[in-house]
Amino acid sequence: MSATLDPSTRLLTEAAHAKINLYLHVTGKRADGYHLLDSLVVFAGAGDRLRYEPGPEPLHLELAGRFGATLGADAAGPDNLVMKAAAALRAASAPTAHIQGGRLVLEKELPVASGIGGGSADAAAALRLLSRAWQANVPEETLLQIAEKLGADVPVCMASQAARMEGIGEHLSAAPMLPECGMVLVNCGQAVSTPDVFRKRDGAFRERAVLPAGWADAQSMVADLVKLDNSLEAPACVVCPPVRTVLTSLAAQPECLLARMSGSGATCFALFPSSLAAQNAAGALAAAQPDWWVWGGGLV
Repeated sequence: MSATLDPSTRLLTEAAHAKINLYLHVTGKRADGYHLLDSLVVFAGAGDRLRYEPGPEPLHLELAGRFGATLGADAAGPDNLVMKAAAALRAASAPTAHIQGGRLVLEKELPVASGIGGGSADAAAALRLLSRAWQANVPEETLLQIAEKLGADVPVCMASQAARMEGIGEHLSAAPMLPECGMVLVNCGQAVSTPDVFRKRDGAFRERAVLPAGWADAQSMVADLVKLDNSLEAPACVVCPPVRTVLTSLAAQPECLLARMSGSGATCFALFPSSLAAQNAAGALAAAQPDWWVWGGGLV
């Protein structure tokens, strides 16, 4: 997950992988209104990509990729999470840091507001990338504190490795050992508002899940996951009915082991015994539903 340097162009790049909630329980609510969660998070091969070209001009962000225009003309401004991450890192950098301006280019390949942590993954990628490029010498603990202030999903996206996420996203612990498996991601093309989804919840809280140390194969993992759920899936289907259509289509694919929504939606995922089975299912879905965003492959 480290940045890579092209010495001929001084170009730095960093991947921002999609974050998937294999289950997501809303376990409570704090006095300040923030909901408490319990989730097993994994990262798919799908993702955005951030690149940095140092230069004499003030640091600025440009948007590219399939969904770059979706963010709007003002989305590359100082309120973008990537630029907020850069500003926070600059403020925390050591006096010996080599802070430069230049151009950040975000190749936005993940759907926007889709429940797979795209913006959070982008912010985490910016912290990793600029820490290396600027030789910022910021302690890991400080980087995680910056990440937490940027958003609930940013801390888990810093390592982009499977993890159990609790609290409001700040409590991270080791995930069970995961088996080899394939995954398909599908987004119907409609952005879903997280506050709207939470408002549609029935108010009940779920218990903290009991997880094993690991799973020998995808089938045994799914046998445990089906006992759990995503507390936000039912309300998301009310806010965005096409989510139910996507879930039905995923479940109907040959070799599909589990179909579920990720995060607050609207992206849904399906687990398969292998990456090849996932790629085959993704191809069939993309052909049948050309307006959907579809990806198939493995986990990182």
